[in-house]
Amino acid sequence: MIGDELSARTWVEALPECDSAALARLTRLTELLAVENLRQNLVSATSLGEIWSRHIADSAQLLANVPRETSGTWLDLGTGAGFPGLVIAILRPELRVMMVESRARRVEWLEQVITALELSAAQVVNSRLELVPTQKASVISARAFAPLDRLLKLSARFSTAETIWLLPKGRSAAQELRELTEWDHSFHVEQSLTDPQAGVIVGQLNGKARQSR
Repeated sequence: MIGDELSARTWVEALPECDSAALARLTRLTELLAVENLRQNLVSATSLGEIWSRHIADSAQLLANVPRETSGTWLDLGTGAGFPGLVIAILRPELRVMMVESRARRVEWLEQVITALELSAAQVVNSRLELVPTQKASVISARAFAPLDRLLKLSARFSTAETIWLLPKGRSAAQELRELTEWDHSFHVEQSLTDPQAGVIVGQLNGKARQSR
C-alpha cells in the first residue's frame, strides 16, 4: 500500500513506463495543476498536498492491467482535471489517449497542458458523452464519473469484447458490482494501491445479459 507522498513518487519512478522524460512531465503536471487550482477548482485543495498519491500514483496504478503490447485508443470518460488521462498520456505516449470532458474551462486547461507537455497523441473532446461519435476503444477508464450501471449504458457502444475497462470506484466498488445484474461481463474488484478502502473495477464487457423467460 502506498502510504505517503514520498512512497508514491518512489513507486511511480520505479514503473517501467517512467523514464526521465516522463518523470519530468509528471513533475511539471503537478506544478501546472497547483497554479490552475487557484483559478478553478480542479481538485480539492487538501488533495494538492497529496498529489503524487491521490492523483499521480492513483492513476498510474491502472497500467498494471494493460499489457505493454496494447495499442489503439485509451478513452478516458469525464476526465475532469485529467486523471487518469493525462498521467496515462505521459507514461504511455505511444497510445492515443482521448479525454472526454464537457466543461469548457477544464477543456481549455487540459488543452494547454497537452501543448505544454508536448503530448502529441493525447486529445480532449469537449462534449457530453452522449454526443461523442461511436468508436471502438482498447481501454476505457472513468474515475468517479457515474454509477456503474449508468456508465455502461452511456459507454458500452465504445467497447468490444476485448476492451479493458478500468473504473476506480472508491469505497462503492464492490457494492456497485454486486448490483450490476443487466450486463454480461467479467468484471472484478481489485484493491487500490493508494487507498485501503477503495477498489478498482477491472475487466471486460460482453454486452447486455440475456433475460431468462
